[in-house]
Amino acid sequence: MLELKALLLVLLALAPGSTSIPAQAPFEISSGIANAKPRRKLQGRFLHITDIHPDPHYRVASSEKKACHRGKPKEGKRPAGYYGLPFSDCDAPFSLTNYTLDFLDREWADEIDFVIWTGDSARHDNDRRHPRTTAEIYDLNRAMAKKMEHVFVRRGIPVVPSIGNNDVWPHNIMLPGPNSITAEFTSIWRTFVPFPSYQVFQRGGYFAVEVIPDSVAVISLNTMYFYDSNTAVGGCARSDREDPGNLQFDWLEVQLRMFRARGMQVWLSGHVPPSSRNFYSECYVRYLELSLRFQDTILGHVYGHMNMDHFFLLDAEQLASRAPRSSDMSLAGDDEAPPSVLKHKKKELYKLLLQEFADLPSANALNHDNYAVVNVAPSVIPTYLPSFRIYAYNTTGELYRAGQLGDAEAQPGPSRSLKTVVGDLCEEEEYENTWRCNLDQPWHSNPDAPSRTNRLWTPLGYAQYTLRDMDTADEEHAPKFKLEYLTFPVAALHPPPESEAAADATDTDDSARSEGKGKGKKKDKFWYPIPRRQLPRLLRNSTIEKSKKFAPYELEDLTIPSWTALAQRLGRAKAKRLRQRFRRFMYMGADEAR
Repeated sequence: MLELKALLLVLLALAPGSTSIPAQAPFEISSGIANAKPRRKLQGRFLHITDIHPDPHYRVASSEKKACHRGKPKEGKRPAGYYGLPFSDCDAPFSLTNYTLDFLDREWADEIDFVIWTGDSARHDNDRRHPRTTAEIYDLNRAMAKKMEHVFVRRGIPVVPSIGNNDVWPHNIMLPGPNSITAEFTSIWRTFVPFPSYQVFQRGGYFAVEVIPDSVAVISLNTMYFYDSNTAVGGCARSDREDPGNLQFDWLEVQLRMFRARGMQVWLSGHVPPSSRNFYSECYVRYLELSLRFQDTILGHVYGHMNMDHFFLLDAEQLASRAPRSSDMSLAGDDEAPPSVLKHKKKELYKLLLQEFADLPSANALNHDNYAVVNVAPSVIPTYLPSFRIYAYNTTGELYRAGQLGDAEAQPGPSRSLKTVVGDLCEEEEYENTWRCNLDQPWHSNPDAPSRTNRLWTPLGYAQYTLRDMDTADEEHAPKFKLEYLTFPVAALHPPPESEAAADATDTDDSARSEGKGKGKKKDKFWYPIPRRQLPRLLRNSTIEKSKKFAPYELEDLTIPSWTALAQRLGRAKAKRLRQRFRRFMYMGADEAR
């Protein structure tokens, strides 16, 4: 407890008071996790949260021009709010951090099985009067870790964090390990990183956690060693096998091979999304190749950093051409002009993604072996509106066993690999010594794998919640997290009308079980992918069949075929309403706010 009190004093010392502007509330952190509970029955859901960016210098009523640290806004400009300034370049006040995690503690912690937390838990370096220091960065990360421990770990819920580009100093730069950064985060994340992984983590800042023992793992990648803004590394050059990016991919390959041999499934997570714009070209090639080689083992890819809600496809055919497609060039991060994209060409990413989707082959010609899907979640920092996602996944059905009939290894004829996809390009001197022309291991793809068809561990959908009414909120009137949208069809949210469970469903019934009457017989269970109490009143009504507002995508699941089908729909110029909703989810109504 003394350590935590000392930490709070440090945080407050970093945010000196002002006679005209009230200081913000400190982090609210509980002491320790001595009473952590054992693992519970699976709920079939997990949380993805990213880019929280707590700011100890934030001041209510201050000016956005001064990073919401001081000054008063000009007439007609919005002052910094108590819970943050939405659609701005300001970071998050502690009140927003506390409110978000307290809300998750109260409303969601008992409904999820694990947490993927994809980095950036310190403020941006956007104020010359208050330059960041390593001490401040580590203090903020330590405080965030303590809060995560209190909300989740004490319940027996694994938390899997990642290092973000603003979790290091100077931002974007991380030298090969072992170094002071990996040593410090080994201490800060000692509750999250399994003890057997300490040595690897101290070398590179990456690790794996079996969030469902012997069944599902989450791999936390250190994308700093792939990120092309990190000039302290070699960019996965094939000629330098000791480059930290190459060492990490070598480790990742061993992990994926091991988990596959054990019949497990894996989520890949990290901070910076794996695009050809964000990653060094050779790092991008290695990531894409492993994603497709182990497609039957990887459930999905979840990332942050961008602050914008979107998805994009990793496509093997990209590597058969000399230059990346223009759509990849759009996936830049928030570093050269961070954190907001509002003052730049905010339509660019949207338009280029649509072009990428329009370029996809027709449904009959599309080969799902060539694709992986990357989901990029919006942030807690109010660059747009504070958000988090709840994913639901299948906990029933038949277990997929790698290597069965249908696997590439069991099929007759030549095996498929990245080198065979790249083809004639490898005959050119420029490429013959690059990774794309020297990765010839056969791909493990199977239409029966959980990433391709709905079965045990398949991701089924997600619900995204955003914080509304921030401009009118104050210390006495808190804003509310409300459902922005979900990927499910409305019919999947309730029991089938003919079932007994549906007959017992009431407006207050959030349980997945309906108790029988008479002789104590229990009726059939229905598992609600999103608890009914977390749905808006409209969607609690089981007679509602569609909702363009809350359920515009109507995806049966989050498999590769479902995502590519959605991408094809978005690629059609006639799909104007669907495109409008996709764009609005990306920017959360930013046009109306500015």
